[in-house]
Amino acid sequence: MAHLTPFRRLLKLFHPEGIPSPGTKLYNKISKTGIFQRNYDLLAQDILRHCKEGNCLDVGMGPGWLLIKLHKQSPALHLHGIDISPSMVEKAKTNVRTAGLAGIIDLKTGDASHIPYGDGSFDAVVSTGSIHHWKEPVRALNEIHRVLKHGGYALVYDVLSDTPQSVLNEAAREFGRLRMLLLWLHAFEEPFYSRQTLEMLPEKSLFKQGSTHFAGVLCCLAMKKET
Repeated sequence: MAHLTPFRRLLKLFHPEGIPSPGTKLYNKISKTGIFQRNYDLLAQDILRHCKEGNCLDVGMGPGWLLIKLHKQSPALHLHGIDISPSMVEKAKTNVRTAGLAGIIDLKTGDASHIPYGDGSFDAVVSTGSIHHWKEPVRALNEIHRVLKHGGYALVYDVLSDTPQSVLNEAAREFGRLRMLLLWLHAFEEPFYSRQTLEMLPEKSLFKQGSTHFAGVLCCLAMKKET
């Protein structure tokens, strides 16, 4: 939190780390809409450029849509997901079951600072729209580092507080300017990181370094556990 503005520090202090019930029901409904589903497609494609097989964990998986997309695009992946909200985990289980993937995708209650898996369990760990909720982001990155295999990738996606205009213009062409305006307003009231602040987080963690790129409107902080 050291590099956030005072306003965003205050937002982060009072912002919940997970979405409690009944908010999970609303979020699940919103996440079914076209703009969310298209973004899940883009994220799945970006993730598969780094990891097409092996074990993959989604931290803060929400309703589980990204895991479902990943399975459809790469059935060779062994997929797992955790979320701090028990009610969200139940929503994800329902969505996974409806998709015919019960018993194929493993879902648990857990949070980024206490990942309920052993050391070196995963070839890739991903997280979408979650890092700005984490109260202890460096501790969470260290946990992700712990459960990664050597040579594995951590891919952490989120909206930025200072998304470049070129990225917003491209998203507006695809999704419409009204939706992008709503996204900008959302970025103002949420404790999202700036790109520079996001890029500084790995330096304090066991990853030591990372890089950023965009997948649609979301910025990806990519980190590799060196061998």
